[in-house]
Amino acid sequence: MLGTMAEPAGEEAVSKTGELCHVCGQSHLSPDNHLYNFQDEVDDELVCHICLQPLLQPMDTPCGHTYCFKCLENFMQEYSFCPMDRKKLSFQHCRKSSLLVRNLLDKLTVLCPFQEDCTQTMQRCELEAHLQNRCPGFRKYRAQLESKKNPRSRLKRDSLPRLEANPVKEPEVVNGLSTLAAGSSIAAVVSLETAEPGLVNPAFDGSEEDLPQRASLLAETSVIEIHRDDPEEDLGMRIVGGKDTPLGNIVIQEVLRGSAVGADGRIAPGDHILEVNGVNISSVTHGQAISLLRQPCAGLHLLVLQEKGFSTRPGQPDSSPTINQEVIHVTLVKRDQSEPLGIKLIRKSDEPGIFILDLLDGGLASKNGRLRRNDKVLSINGQDLRQGTPETAAQIIQSSEARVNFVVLRQSGMQLPDSAEDGGTSSGSSGSSSNGGSPVLHRRRPEQNHYRRRSSYQKALPQGYLSQEKVVTIKKEPKESLGITIGGGRDSRHRLPVYVTSVQPVGCLFRDGRIKKGDVLLSINNIDLTHLNYSQAISALKSNAALHTVVLKALEIIVPEESLESPEIPESRESGFGWASWTPLWVRWLGLPSHLHFCQDIVLHKSNSESWGFSIVGGFEESKGSQPFFIKTIVPGTPAFWDGRLRCGDEIVAVNGMSAVGMSNAELIPMLKEQRNKVALTVVSWPGSLV
Repeated sequence: MLGTMAEPAGEEAVSKTGELCHVCGQSHLSPDNHLYNFQDEVDDELVCHICLQPLLQPMDTPCGHTYCFKCLENFMQEYSFCPMDRKKLSFQHCRKSSLLVRNLLDKLTVLCPFQEDCTQTMQRCELEAHLQNRCPGFRKYRAQLESKKNPRSRLKRDSLPRLEANPVKEPEVVNGLSTLAAGSSIAAVVSLETAEPGLVNPAFDGSEEDLPQRASLLAETSVIEIHRDDPEEDLGMRIVGGKDTPLGNIVIQEVLRGSAVGADGRIAPGDHILEVNGVNISSVTHGQAISLLRQPCAGLHLLVLQEKGFSTRPGQPDSSPTINQEVIHVTLVKRDQSEPLGIKLIRKSDEPGIFILDLLDGGLASKNGRLRRNDKVLSINGQDLRQGTPETAAQIIQSSEARVNFVVLRQSGMQLPDSAEDGGTSSGSSGSSSNGGSPVLHRRRPEQNHYRRRSSYQKALPQGYLSQEKVVTIKKEPKESLGITIGGGRDSRHRLPVYVTSVQPVGCLFRDGRIKKGDVLLSINNIDLTHLNYSQAISALKSNAALHTVVLKALEIIVPEESLESPEIPESRESGFGWASWTPLWVRWLGLPSHLHFCQDIVLHKSNSESWGFSIVGGFEESKGSQPFFIKTIVPGTPAFWDGRLRCGDEIVAVNGMSAVGMSNAELIPMLKEQRNKVALTVVSWPGSLV
């Protein structure tokens, strides 16, 4: 049974570039279902009655019918009834099919689409890994595709391909990719250089003297689909950037564990978002990007740019840290068959098999202590899972009576350069790289102390930002509440000042109207709040709220209108008690006066042959005045990446103790290049906007 589908009316049956899908190896429009060549006839009960093909991501309707997720989603955009019995239907009331049905579909036998070069058959769930890692036909296709895209690669390897940047005021390699990426239904691997003027980029210094073994920076664009059972659910990532900031593009700062994006496993910090559901966001403001990413929808299509690190020239040794592997046997004993182990398992887009995403606190596996995050599961109770799925592993675990025997593969023994100068210690800990979640090892050092930015680091606010102090005096009854909730505190992760998360309609401050959500609290009755942790600030507010007169000093940060999203969408989606976790947008923190910043010293080490591994944007320009320097990119496999403390969107305040405030690109570049083996960066980090 051949997996062909009817051609959509008015559309081409292939993507604009005619490239083959990297998941199924066939040509189709990127929003459409994958296509498969099935070895045998498939039971009609497992066929979608919209596309008439075996079900993909099956969804059950309340009336008892089952369709492909994409087929039903597209159908429901035009109609409000079930295609089979025409009963009234809402997509939100549909649910994923049972694990049993999904496993039956995953196990259907398919033929490799490259029959001329590969005659293998496999389960449907194994085809993507087969294409990426073992199929000679797909390997040949990719080589031909790369050759067409980059004819110069057939010349000397030292003759590097150069990607033209769009003629914008601040050249940026991502913009040069957006045209290619938008029309591509598969991941496009490109080679990047950054010799464009105006881009401060110490990560990509490619001089023969300094970086003899580096050839070019590789990046990849991929279409990633995120599915949510609840269309209102947060994606679970923090973003920075926008055309209204020096970063320009929208960059992912953090992926939250246990979220929809985190469970998918393909998106990582440092990825650039180019499109959201077909809308180009490579040149939109921060607020516009927030609005697009927060739109409720069950299926979200993201086009992302993911940097893969530097390629290595032939004949030159790879300078990446050495990673050893060890096989570990772990036995967990359940008290009864239904007891959960407390393990979250995922698949990864770039590597076959199952990996441990997380160990739940208090769970059996966490208490045992021998399994770790990013361990690759080779087998459970003797059943080979090297090409398995998380669903299969869950079935084996659930059917186990008492003993569950794991065999896992662990990355360990990473060899790192000595760092005795700053007293650091190296220990392997799991993380995610920007290639979509493959296991990596970060160099960990003891937490550096945070401290107030010295007066020599003070700076003017970015263009368009204002901060206004206000003093609010309230006469009140002793038992009357102030009626505010707060967040932040110097013990919070980002060492934020105390800020107002809500003004409740039951308190005296709501009646007064001058204190607003997002205001930074400076003092109450002359008690300084700016250096307190969260619990200390709560105590200070409560004790002074009992007085007849309360004098509050607060700071209101005024952000340029274009930097905020449309007024009908709040800065952080709230429902129920959402105010308890409300946080301001990332752009709001850019207007915080420098005397309220808490900075961190980060010392990086490298050899002469390495780059530091980060790119920065910003600095003084005649047209824009003095702007902060921000970290835009952290390249996999470089000192900044292995250190693990720098994040996209961090502001660089000083280099080796010398203030960067007011410097231009031309002044900062030589300062960074002069640091051959060690550099101390003073940075301030703000939490990205949550979507």
